Amino acid sequence: MNKVTCLSVLVPVYNEEECIDLLHERLTTVLDNLKCSSEILYVNDGSRDNTLLKLQELQSKDARVAYLDLSRNFGKEVAMSAGIDYISGDALVIIDADLQDPPELIPQMVEGIEEGYDDVYAKRTTRDGETFLKKFTSKQYYRWLKKMSNIPVLEDTGDFRMFSQKAIEGLRLLKENERNMKGLFSYVGFKKKPLFYQRDARIAGSTKWNYPKLIGLAIKGLTSFSTTPLRFVSIMGISVSILAFLYLIFILVKAIIYGDPVAGYPSLMSVLLLLGGMQLFAIGIIGEYIGIIYSETKKRPLYYINDYKKSDNK
Repeated sequence: MNKVTCLSVLVPVYNEEECIDLLHERLTTVLDNLKCSSEILYVNDGSRDNTLLKLQELQSKDARVAYLDLSRNFGKEVAMSAGIDYISGDALVIIDADLQDPPELIPQMVEGIEEGYDDVYAKRTTRDGETFLKKFTSKQYYRWLKKMSNIPVLEDTGDFRMFSQKAIEGLRLLKENERNMKGLFSYVGFKKKPLFYQRDARIAGSTKWNYPKLIGLAIKGLTSFSTTPLRFVSIMGISVSILAFLYLIFILVKAIIYGDPVAGYPSLMSVLLLLGGMQLFAIGIIGEYIGIIYSETKKRPLYYINDYKKSDNK
């Protein structure tokens, strides 16, 4: 049995000044009723509004609050990674600032960790406040990622989850620059337990995820945890080569037996455009993997920090 003595709450924030006070109020209500000590680490991911000022005010009023101010906007995946490096508890829960994920589930997560699980993850049954297109594309993406990946990807699951000390140490060992945290959470493995819940609409403000960002995250997830796209390119190249060879034989035989002329300009252009499009598509997939190699070989730090104020509640 893993007794939780200090719980760290990690909250990545980017332009969330409208949500922070509401989130902190609900978080503190939950943490006050836990039997363990706690800290709340807010990671300010280069916010351009008054988010940092809000965090400084909270830190001056609540001894449990710590904040990590990144030097610029590195993205949520890196912000979570920075927070994992700096938390000090023997259990960690990650939650977004928009209150779509209820802090009231945290006590059940603590129970799961103390039962011996290493990753207690919240699994969504409904997703209020999101468009049909977003819910449909998200569902299909994770279905396909699960089929194509060599790791057990969890469906309908976000970043809202709690980790044991063992899982925290495992995540800290992963230092790759191209990060998809949902994939990394699955990659480390360990004993997992789901908690089912209804996801609420955002409490205030607007989402920071537009479709270009979501598409980029999806591509990163596919290329980081699966070589299936590369295998698809190979199979496509072999298939096209075989079909082209068979068609060449057909044209020659037809010309010899029936004396038909070789197909003219329209058919030739169709074939050229088809092959050209397939080649560009294949080059694009290969280019994504080369881009990952390029990024990883530079060995740049994941993030830089402007300021770090520790929690006094240890």
